[in-house]
Amino acid sequence: MTISLYIPLLFSVSVEVYYMLFMLGIPTFFFWRWLFKKWIKVDQTRKIATWIATILVTPLIYVGMVIGIIGILCYYPSRAFDQQKWLTEKDTRYELSEDIIETNLLIGKTHEEVRQLLGNDGNNNQSNHWVYYLGWPPSFFGNDAPEAIRIEFEDDKVVNVR
Repeated sequence: MTISLYIPLLFSVSVEVYYMLFMLGIPTFFFWRWLFKKWIKVDQTRKIATWIATILVTPLIYVGMVIGIIGILCYYPSRAFDQQKWLTEKDTRYELSEDIIETNLLIGKTHEEVRQLLGNDGNNNQSNHWVYYLGWPPSFFGNDAPEAIRIEFEDDKVVNVR
């Protein structure tokens, strides 16, 4: 026989979020009370303003914290292209790929020039679409496949890199 505790979800938010909001709300309440004590002289008005400010600001603080944590977990540095790193550290190529795209490093280069710069990686001169795998960049939501840079050729010249 299983006994489970049923806690209804308000606004489709789990109970843990309410605990966090409560914990954030306590210092927020005291901050507003301290701040409004300097500006609002009428006691009843100050109490109402403190509660309203606490109720409005606490969820904003919570959302800011969540966004900050997600940003930290998903961050990875973008580095200037370095051929030696590209060829030796294949799992972290994603750090170099942004520079390749933004600086148009490959635009106008031939198949052979791209091969000399980025290596072979199984691409052949007969194909007008080359792919270089970049590794698995950090991601909060997780990726199903590694990232890749795609190079398109027309008349043996690079016309697009994405």
